Amino acid sequence: MDLDELRSRVEEIRWWHRIDLGNGIVTPGIDDTPDKLRRARIPDDLSGWSVIDVGAWDGFFSFECERRGADRVLAVDSFSWGGPGWGTKDGFDLVHQVLDSKVESKECDLFELDPEVDGTFDLVLFLGVIYHLRHPLLALEKMRSLTSRMMVLESVIEMADHRRPVVSFYPNDELKSDGSNWWGPNLPALVGMVESSGFSRVEVVDYFVEPRSRLKRVARRIYNAATKKDHALCDSQSWGRAILHAYP
Repeated sequence: MDLDELRSRVEEIRWWHRIDLGNGIVTPGIDDTPDKLRRARIPDDLSGWSVIDVGAWDGFFSFECERRGADRVLAVDSFSWGGPGWGTKDGFDLVHQVLDSKVESKECDLFELDPEVDGTFDLVLFLGVIYHLRHPLLALEKMRSLTSRMMVLESVIEMADHRRPVVSFYPNDELKSDGSNWWGPNLPALVGMVESSGFSRVEVVDYFVEPRSRLKRVARRIYNAATKKDHALCDSQSWGRAILHAYP
């Protein structure tokens, strides 16, 4: 495939990840994936490791783990490849072709994963997924069954100003007008959820909070009133993101 054809194919796809394809071509993803990679603190050398990337989407982290020497990488998705999400598997397939990758892919719901069939993995990547799930604790138990060495989990954080474990529930589209978002745990709740799912040790490796200004909180309440929605839980004073490392 020549560069002009590659550029044309890249332009045809709606990307979530920013992936460097070489020769100055970077996929125009919405997500600042390189920054998330830095925050995730994935081991630099994955030689001899097996990796599963749950919620792989365009595959940035799958291909990065392959680049870091992982012996086996399995990319898994359903919502973004063939489900109700706006993504497709086209981006993953194109990058796989361009990089001449050996990353495996499996289109299935994460609850269908079975360690007896798919194996267990030294590294489980569970990035930006948990708050999209109706059954997050069950999902974490599934991740524990797949983890032989460590899991890296990334999630949105809500009500960051609360010290007790609390979780926001979004029955509609309260979080960023996205109906696929269901939950917003605070950091103590997220850590507790992971620990209660069978992981023996949990480390917070990255955590940031974006305080909400009074003006933004007032604007949200006006919007809620105008749309006749009761989004009180989304009026908490702060939100952010967190990345955890969890060990069996």
